[in-house]
Amino acid sequence: MFKPSMVVVVSVLACFSAAHAQPTRKSDDPGAPPFKVLKEGEAPPLDAHDNFVIGPKYVTAPERMKVAGVPEGTVRQFLINSKETKLFNPGIARKEFGKVDPQNPKTLIVETHTIDYMRAITVYVPAQNNPETAAPFMVVHDGPGPSKTPSSGLQTILDNLIAQKRIPPIIVIHIANGGGDAQGHERGKEYDNMNGDFAEYIETEVLPRVEQNYKVKLTRDPDGRAAMGSSSGGSAALIMAWFRTDLYHRVLTTSGTFVNQAWPFDSKFPNGAWGFHETLIPQEPKKPIRMFISVGDKDLLNPNVMRDEMHDWVEANHRMAKVLKEKNYEYQYLFCLGSGHGIGNAQAQFLPHAIEWVWKGYAPKKDE
Repeated sequence: MFKPSMVVVVSVLACFSAAHAQPTRKSDDPGAPPFKVLKEGEAPPLDAHDNFVIGPKYVTAPERMKVAGVPEGTVRQFLINSKETKLFNPGIARKEFGKVDPQNPKTLIVETHTIDYMRAITVYVPAQNNPETAAPFMVVHDGPGPSKTPSSGLQTILDNLIAQKRIPPIIVIHIANGGGDAQGHERGKEYDNMNGDFAEYIETEVLPRVEQNYKVKLTRDPDGRAAMGSSSGGSAALIMAWFRTDLYHRVLTTSGTFVNQAWPFDSKFPNGAWGFHETLIPQEPKKPIRMFISVGDKDLLNPNVMRDEMHDWVEANHRMAKVLKEKNYEYQYLFCLGSGHGIGNAQAQFLPHAIEWVWKGYAPKKDE
């Protein structure tokens, strides 16, 4: 499933939503945070840390249009063979969804087998990049597969925002997942588990290859690093920043899977990413994370076979907004009317703003 500027893998849960109409949630439903309603085409203030309603009519952002004379970045791709890596080698896959563990209804019993896989890494380098300077960068999950390229819309947005000096000249690294989705598949293992393993994989296996292959320098400053993703790619972005705050400080998510998808069961984090708003953010000291989240009013509600009451994407994102507000995090939350999982129609309007907002306040360190 391809959205205007972010690649989203079709999951078991997304298939569920296609077969079962998703309920429309209202911005003033019980449990929703207080929202400010924006006018058609309006973006939230760049200095706001709050909750906003947009839609259901959307205006395509002008930053999506190519402008004569704006320098264009380059996009190139290389592949990583799982056999040549130390982490996530080999991968895993399943044949069947799995069954609820009768001893623990929060998780599934899933039979898996090992796989080898090729991971495509697609890299955007802005025309303004100085190869002698350590560049800020953004990791994008669910990047395109081999011989495919990201939507040209995202490249145009980046070209325009950089030329207008609204964001620094960032390098963008699209990282394809290892295959499949959810419990028992490689994508689920990479994205949904509550640990810093995938951030470490990117740090040791992906970033050195990007620097070597394209003769660029990537900043080691966590304030100059962002992670972006949709669905489980969104939860993966926050997981990277939460468990490796020494590596990432900026997060951008759409339809973030802040629900109980982790597998295999981990007693330290028994509720998976649902634990972010249930216990972790409320109870732990505030971390230096700047976060943009967004969800559609018709986003996923999937009780599924687990019946754990931790599979409502709208409720999960509402809860995220409330705890981020309570802990005084730098955040923005968009509730997108007339939009389903992945909120592609709304992204056509808000994605340039979201990227600009996430990078607001960045200043390179003098030694870089």
